[in-house]
Parts: sequence; C-alpha cells; structure tokens
Amino acid sequence: MPSLKQFAFGGAGPASTGSELGLLGLRVFTGLALALAHGVGKFPISGGFIDGVEDLGFPAPVVFAWAAALSELVGGLFLAAGFLTRISAFLILATMLVAAFGVHGGDGFADQEKAFLYAAATLPFVLAGCGRVGVDQLFRQN
Repeated sequence: MPSLKQFAFGGAGPASTGSELGLLGLRVFTGLALALAHGVGKFPISGGFIDGVEDLGFPAPVVFAWAAALSELVGGLFLAAGFLTRISAFLILATMLVAAFGVHGGDGFADQEKAFLYAAATLPFVLAGCGRVGVDQLFRQN
C-alpha cells in the first residue's frame, strides 16, 4: 500500500525522455487551457452557475459550484505546474465527467466532446502523476 506522500507526489518511473516531454506538453497545455479558457470565466461565481449546479440535483449547490470552478481554475494551474498532480487531475476528471454526463447528458456527442477530451487528457496524470518534470518532483526527492 503506497504512503500518502507516494500517492500525492509519486509517479516517477523509467520513462524515456521523449515520453516525458510528450506528457509534459500535454500536462501544461491541458492545465493552462482549462484554467484560462474555462476556469477564469467562472469567477466571480454567479447565480446562474449556481442555479445550473442546483438543476443537476447537487445538494449545497453553492459549495459544488465553487468546487467545480476551483477545480477548473486552481486545478488547471496545479496540473500545468505539476503540483499535487494526481489529486488535481482527479478533481478535474470528476468535474469533466459531471459536465459530460450531467450538464451535457442530453446533448449530442459534439456538445459532450470537450468535457470528454479534458477527462481523457487528465486520466494519465491521475494514474502516473506528473512525471520527472514538475513541482511534485521537488517533494518526491525529499
């Protein structure tokens, strides 16, 4: 059973330099695109966004609206930096699945696609962490 430190900051392995660079590019682009194109626009949290969360059936819609907005903005920035990568990626993944199946559940695939792409892009980081290049690496070495 991995320790809490290994779970939160782990993920270094014997990957090639090319695969590390590819994952770094995916992580930075995904995190920044999510934070800047979607997370920033949710602030300040408005009644319309909260009403939308309430319509999905979530209890405490204000809390869940904040959680969704923070996962996109702060989680996206953390993902880009490789900080608490697995946790950030998991929260983004959960938020994107709610967006795909909840917000856009009755819509066609074209409307769900963006949420599915963000979910798919974060899954490798939930499983593997940030890799060798990221803030997590600083904590992993100590």
